[in-house]
Amino acid sequence: MTQETASNSSARFERILVTGGSGFVGRYMLEALARAYPSAQRMSLARAGEADPNSGWSPVSFDLLDPADVAATIAESRPDLVVHLAAQSSAARSFVAAEETWRVNFVGSFNLASALARHAAEAVVIFASTADVYGTSLGEGAAHENMVPRPLNAYARSKVAAETMFADLLPQTARLVVARPFSHIGPGQDKRFAVSSFAAQIVEIEQGRAEPRLSVGDLSVQRDFLDVRDVIDAYLRLIAVAPDLPARNVFDIASGETRSLASLVDRMRALSRRDFEIVVDPERLRPADIPIARCAAAKLRAATGWSPRRTIDETLVDLLDYWRASAERTK
Repeated sequence: MTQETASNSSARFERILVTGGSGFVGRYMLEALARAYPSAQRMSLARAGEADPNSGWSPVSFDLLDPADVAATIAESRPDLVVHLAAQSSAARSFVAAEETWRVNFVGSFNLASALARHAAEAVVIFASTADVYGTSLGEGAAHENMVPRPLNAYARSKVAAETMFADLLPQTARLVVARPFSHIGPGQDKRFAVSSFAAQIVEIEQGRAEPRLSVGDLSVQRDFLDVRDVIDAYLRLIAVAPDLPARNVFDIASGETRSLASLVDRMRALSRRDFEIVVDPERLRPADIPIARCAAAKLRAATGWSPRRTIDETLVDLLDYWRASAERTK
């Protein structure tokens, strides 16, 4: 969110709670919210040792899977803005860890929604869902918020179930904003995710720590790739307008441009300091996938004026540099 957007926001939050603040998206979210709402009391769900005492965020420790613990924390803190990012966020992992995925993504969200309904009934709630909820419906054309979800994995099914649950449990005095971002990448993303895995492998090849072979899955799939910092900007713009929105809202977050994984690998090859061959690893192939995911995100643009600012090359350069810096620290 730009400084102009922040200053023009009608939202004035006094007590902000973020779950999942130590994750890939969460770390960017904490920084952005601190800049946008410097006078608010800011609380971040954190495990022991995760919180940075100099971040300006107060760590709060509670177990999302313990309903009494969640209720006690919400009753005490009474947040007026909740950004719920905590999740098992890997679709690939959900194929081998379905129970964990449902427990974290749905049960944890249920406990949070129930506590908010009782103790923070007028809060703005931002729920980070995923464009994966559309599943096979993406075969019908570009996604839009009224498209019927037909999810293909436990990750997406648990997310769409949580969307419905939040809408049912939160009172009409609350403002629910469900965000469905498409694939986001950038510095800090771990190696469970394809593009970050490619970048990490390339850096190992550059430094002579690995043979010049890049292990990949299906590179033909096409996705709408976003820089995580552009996604954060979209979240903050939605937060800024949330008090003026209806009680229930769903917004896609997408650039409107699709790219194949193969094209991203080609760009990273051009940016690499050493050449490599590409090898398909059967273990990197998903049991179920869709060939193309596209979306114009017209509703988001109309409501907030958002558009992505970073080019794909800027994002890939930053991602490679992140892994290069990480490799230097571990020497």
